[in-house]
Amino acid sequence: MESDFSMSRRTFMESMVAGGVVAALPASAETADAIAAAQTTLTINGRRHELSLDPRVTLLDLLRERLDLTGTKKGCDHGQCGACTVLANGRRINACLALAVAYDGDQITTVEGLARGETLHPVQRAFLDHDAFQCGYCTPGQLCSAVALLDEVRAGAVSAVTADVTRLAPVALTDAEVRERMSGNLCRCGAYPNIVAAVRAAGGGRPA
Repeated sequence: MESDFSMSRRTFMESMVAGGVVAALPASAETADAIAAAQTTLTINGRRHELSLDPRVTLLDLLRERLDLTGTKKGCDHGQCGACTVLANGRRINACLALAVAYDGDQITTVEGLARGETLHPVQRAFLDHDAFQCGYCTPGQLCSAVALLDEVRAGAVSAVTADVTRLAPVALTDAEVRERMSGNLCRCGAYPNIVAAVRAAGGGRPA
């Protein structure tokens, strides 16, 4: 028995194309306007910013596109390379995965905020002294991560390679500790030996 409904191949293809076009149309202005802006206050590199933000905006895009702090780099945009590392209340985070509104009231430090005027941060100086970069694209994230790493070590925070996790004292800053703690920051140029040496030097230890 034949079905009451029949569709030719041409009709089917035309309907599929039409559906794809409709799906690709941009959201209406009414839909965009329906997302209420969030009033957010951030202190970035010591400067207070009172902002009206789309709650979907990442901290990375806020820094780069709105505040013109382009030192923080967009690498993978998936939290896998560390190029966008910044400090939130002293702790390192991937800015590409962080919604800006989630850090309302917090202190954010980017690579632009590490130096004090003309005086470089000790980690920045160590990276220069040890040639701990090549193209430099990953360097802002490496610097911010290294600054947090040194604070963690001084506070006695252990890692997966810490030999004695029972000691309530600063952790010995070995090559293995640096490599483990910097493992979230990729350097596609392969400057890892120099990065390790720079971090150890900035931490007061002699490179191996």
